[in-house]
Amino acid sequence: MEIMETPNGRTAAKKPLLLLSCAMLALGNCCGPLVMRLYFLRGGNHIWLSSWLETADWPIILPALAVIFMQRRRAADGSSARFFLMKPRLFVASAVLGVLTGLDDYLYAYYGMARLPVSTSSLIIATQLAFTAGFAFLLVRQRFTSYSINAVVLLTIGAAILGIHASGDRPKNESNKEYYLGFFMTLAAAALNGLVLPVVELTYKKARQAITYSLVLEMQMVIAFFATLFCTIGMLVNHDFQAISREAKEFELGEARYYVVLVWNAILWQVLFLGAIGVIFCASSLSSGILISVLIPVTELLAIIFYKEKFEAEKGIALALSIWGFISYFYGEIKQSKKTNEQIPKIEMP
Repeated sequence: MEIMETPNGRTAAKKPLLLLSCAMLALGNCCGPLVMRLYFLRGGNHIWLSSWLETADWPIILPALAVIFMQRRRAADGSSARFFLMKPRLFVASAVLGVLTGLDDYLYAYYGMARLPVSTSSLIIATQLAFTAGFAFLLVRQRFTSYSINAVVLLTIGAAILGIHASGDRPKNESNKEYYLGFFMTLAAAALNGLVLPVVELTYKKARQAITYSLVLEMQMVIAFFATLFCTIGMLVNHDFQAISREAKEFELGEARYYVVLVWNAILWQVLFLGAIGVIFCASSLSSGILISVLIPVTELLAIIFYKEKFEAEKGIALALSIWGFISYFYGEIKQSKKTNEQIPKIEMP
């Protein structure tokens, strides 16, 4: 059954879809950065390749679209169903979002994963919540509560504390200049990602056609395609395609595992993006931003366990503030949900 956007924006089918999207976002957000960092730690050094992998797995969306098309075709009793529902206006908007996503991928891969420990870059990326909140307020008139404002403030303060003592976990053989460049460019990537999420939600609202989940998948496919195209141009200019086989032979974990790392890198990032747009479709861009930030403690712990990264006092303070912010936000959401349910008139059965 096709999931349609109803006048009040909610359907019963959206609840399991929201849970599925949250699970996909969690898997991609926790594991994607770790696999990308593994590539750089074990001898990989091609930035455009890493950027390209973040969206290169867009063809995995096609089987899902095919299944939905077959369901829609059976419901339409014949040939009246179309495989692609996207209109030109929505296609152009998705293409622009794709270019912005490609730029964001490059900033994140080059200045984040290549130059910063996972624990540090993850905390910096958490500031995207503040940017998402600001842009959501400006673009889609996102309503705020004292709890959501508190969450944004706490996350921002945590990132600021991290920035004051940032160079304490500077990797070996890297200058302070390179480290701080990585820090601020990762912050720029967080800001750009904070812009993209509300713009996606705004695109849903301005689409001038019924928003279904299959249409959301089409949008993600177009976004990922143009982001991949943007990074492909960078790879061609930088001759990254020709260097893959040579880099595979020099990879510390072996040639076969090099390609395994690349494949899983692509899969996990695409899972993350599909989860993020699913949450935006079922809830809001701010909810997607919050969930991305909520998963930071998990990524932090995994980075410490697998990569033995240092965890200084300022990271502990930033992490504590982040968790406090997450709890504040979700407590506010639960409280608001109960208040809304209490206001709904109950219908008594005769």
